[in-house]
Amino acid sequence: MSKNEKMNVMQARDIQRLSAGQRIVRGGVKAGTYLFLFVMALIVLFPFYWMIISSLKTLAEYRQAIPTFWPKQIMFSNYSEAFTTANLGDLFMNTLYVGIVSTLLSLVITVLSAFAFARLEFKGKETMFGALLATMMIPGELFTITNYLTINHLGWMHTFTALIVPFLVSVFYIYLLRQNFMQIPNELYLAAKVDGTSDLKYLWKVMIPLALPTLISITILKMMGAWNSYIWPKLVANDSAHQLITNGLRNAFTDTSGQANYPVQMAAVAIVSAPLFLVFLFLRKYIMSGVSRSGIKG
Repeated sequence: MSKNEKMNVMQARDIQRLSAGQRIVRGGVKAGTYLFLFVMALIVLFPFYWMIISSLKTLAEYRQAIPTFWPKQIMFSNYSEAFTTANLGDLFMNTLYVGIVSTLLSLVITVLSAFAFARLEFKGKETMFGALLATMMIPGELFTITNYLTINHLGWMHTFTALIVPFLVSVFYIYLLRQNFMQIPNELYLAAKVDGTSDLKYLWKVMIPLALPTLISITILKMMGAWNSYIWPKLVANDSAHQLITNGLRNAFTDTSGQANYPVQMAAVAIVSAPLFLVFLFLRKYIMSGVSRSGIKG
């Protein structure tokens, strides 16, 4: 074997060793990644697991000094007791009413505003849109006191109006839908105007169907926000006739001595969490596609 052939063989062996080492490193990195994701998944899912098993325990077992990770006696009756004790039927209806009405009105405002900023030309449009975006940097908690004083001055305390009106306008949703509308070619709008189509008809027939994934995402997010709201409903409408589901669960399972029936309370939390879990499980693709479609063109 010549000298050159020996060198070629040695180089081939070095390449094989290098590729084998790279495979080992890549395998280690992949294994570490999967291990990290597995651990993080356990951390995220454990509270839900604990909620479910706690809702199936007896109160005596729940109060044991050493917790059990599976109920000794499964108490499905906790769920029926939770539904009747907290009057979940009325709470569900109140929350659905506020969520549906606020979502529909918010969609109308969001669609019209996004269309104006995306297609119409008027003086100061960019300045106004920039000012709206700037308000997104202000924490919503700063408006709580002023909104409360306004609601009280208008006489809307302990009404559904106080739960709906203050949150009809969302700058984030307007921005999200406006970005989606900007992806629709302007030539379609100009052609429609040449044919004599009105702005509202063009919006209804062309832009809304093309932006439907984003509108579905906004609808889902708005309904979830109404379902999860806690602080504002507690401030302005915490009476039994207008109480939402998050506030209704707060003290529904506490007796006169201040002792809470935690398994029944956990069962109620599981019942309330189930609709949100199912919505995200079956409609998550609409949320992802709606958000991703809105971030391509500025």
